[in-house]
Amino acid sequence: MSGTHALGEPVDPTPRPRPEHAVIRGASLTLEPLAARHADDLWEVARDAPDSWMWLPLGPFADRAAFAGYLRFMAVSKAELVWVVRPHGPDGEPGPAAGWLALLDIRPADAAIELGNIWFPPGLARTRASTEAMFLLLDHAFRLGYRRMAWKCNTRNTASCRAAERLGFRFEGVLRAHMVVRAHRRDTAYYSMLDSEWPERRAALAHWLRDANFGADGRAIESLQRHEDSDARS
Repeated sequence: MSGTHALGEPVDPTPRPRPEHAVIRGASLTLEPLAARHADDLWEVARDAPDSWMWLPLGPFADRAAFAGYLRFMAVSKAELVWVVRPHGPDGEPGPAAGWLALLDIRPADAAIELGNIWFPPGLARTRASTEAMFLLLDHAFRLGYRRMAWKCNTRNTASCRAAERLGFRFEGVLRAHMVVRAHRRDTAYYSMLDSEWPERRAALAHWLRDANFGADGRAIESLQRHEDSDARS
């Protein structure tokens, strides 16, 4: 065995471009880079959804000023790129901002990114728009040549674990006592999706997201099956 192969599979070591933090329009929603101007829309949702912050490091917030300060911090952060989700109205135009998600731990030299910091409160969670929002950022990264998309969450956050598997992420393992969050021990479940796996999963997601799969009430006609393999969590 050659020295190169002893190290692992040879890959193109060229650093990938950093994702452009720009508007991305989908069929059912528009993603916009988070900005201070989104505070009013998002506060309308945040103040009535205290339970939606349970798995995030901060929140709920005492008032709009505290919430707006947090948004300003995220908007200028260099560590992650945050997009707000604006579901389209009946006229096909973007409505109020309803939640957010981000690309973080961006490592161009390793061709790896994480999809995370997902805040989908009631009204956005488990909708066509929320699934399409994640689909759009996955597609955005893989089109730039990234090899690995990561997803990590608290092992107790079963909804997040199910969402990862539903999208097509594969379970990799658990880092025990990985973090301290809100003065509690966090065991972190790690998931990943590789560029070689994306074409098949992309086709499945695009098929589920098509207009014909949704009734007048916005509910999906067909279900989106979870990705299953021998290593997946039950």
